[in-house]
Amino acid sequence: MAYAYPQHGYGLSPTSLRVAPGEAVHVAGRSGSGKSTLARCLCGLIPHLYHGALEGKVHVDGLPTRGTPLWQLADRAGLVFQNPAAQMLTVTVEQEIIFGLENLGLSRETIDQRVEAALTRFGLEGFRGRSPRTLSGGEQQKLALAAITARQPPILILDEPLSMLDSTASMQLVSHLADLTAAGTAVIVCEHRAEYLDPIPDLRTLTIENPPARAPAQGTDPAPLQSAEPAVSPFTLQVAGLTVELGGQVVLRDLSFTADSGQVLAVVGRNGVGKTTLLRALAGLQGYTGDVTVNGHRPDLGIVFQNPDRQLFNATAREEVLHRLIHPDMTLYTWIMEVLGLAPYEETPPLLLSEGEKKRLALATTLMRRPCHGVMLDEPALGQDAFHKDRLGDLTRALAESGQLVILTTHDLALASTADRLLILGDRGFVADGPPSELLKDPAPWSRVGLRLPNWVTSS
Repeated sequence: MAYAYPQHGYGLSPTSLRVAPGEAVHVAGRSGSGKSTLARCLCGLIPHLYHGALEGKVHVDGLPTRGTPLWQLADRAGLVFQNPAAQMLTVTVEQEIIFGLENLGLSRETIDQRVEAALTRFGLEGFRGRSPRTLSGGEQQKLALAAITARQPPILILDEPLSMLDSTASMQLVSHLADLTAAGTAVIVCEHRAEYLDPIPDLRTLTIENPPARAPAQGTDPAPLQSAEPAVSPFTLQVAGLTVELGGQVVLRDLSFTADSGQVLAVVGRNGVGKTTLLRALAGLQGYTGDVTVNGHRPDLGIVFQNPDRQLFNATAREEVLHRLIHPDMTLYTWIMEVLGLAPYEETPPLLLSEGEKKRLALATTLMRRPCHGVMLDEPALGQDAFHKDRLGDLTRALAESGQLVILTTHDLALASTADRLLILGDRGFVADGPPSELLKDPAPWSRVGLRLPNWVTSS
């Protein structure tokens, strides 16, 4: 099969794949290579909802996707989207799981049993009455997984299912996938964090090459940043007694810490512990009590959201980065687009980019505005292949060397290991603060916040 989107003419290069019941396949490939496009082909979203040029044939459990109604294909193949917010349809967590089960025509008793099992498996029992829109990104990802796996499709397709999950939840999901394959489910996983997938027995890998028109841009070395971005005078971010209450619940309580300019600070913690809320408060986008200051004033910190769709709204990538800049520094613009590998997509509508490319575009818009004190990145590794994660690490280091403060939240422990300082956030505040090289070897503080360190971290 091969597919080209009508808007820009690229999507998926010719690919062949056969997966039998009880088999598991890991789909690997660079950011923008077509992994999400392949997932859409395998469940029938292409050609039913995406009307580009599909070549070749796709059969789902023996049914041709071209001539079979989508509702019938959905009974056989379930897809968990890369962006879980895009498949949230109902007003409560419980209803989100029930919705798909009712469409299968199951009995009320069976529906109730599957809902309870799904809520328990993904640790969502306490969220059943919550709106999916109020969940953290990781909690939304758990909900999407719960809703699809509760349907028990014979074919399960997962697009970056670990991208927003903490280490414990990632290991639990992989264990569940291994159980599903043992029970006869065909599992296809598109995933950059391949190190977590080792426990799935007999896992085979399909590597997709980028279409020629979408070959990955190597970009400029971030080292010249100091000439493109003026150095910042030394400063200290001071946070004292930071408390945030949402919906009548205290999300962050009495947090206090300082962070010096010229360093990269990584914040790690369980899904839903308040990492995104912390960044939003530091950026002034979330109400709080306490003090957040630099030299007695509010800091000027740029922020890149966990879900880039929330900050991309222009017609082209170029317009997005230059939006409302009266006298833009075009030298800086060219440098940013090259460094982030976005130069080939200047005229591409942002929402047609891959998730990883959208994430880098959101970062470009933030850097172009030159925040005085630094940038904050919420789960910056989402959708990024190994090359672009390395490039991200180089970029954050170059920003720090220019005198800025970089704060990032992440579940990607490899990315966290590149920071100067690591803070582990628990329900009652920070439980550890120190060099990543030390904290990533000590399971004790991770255990205190309900996290397990994967073997590949402790043994490296």
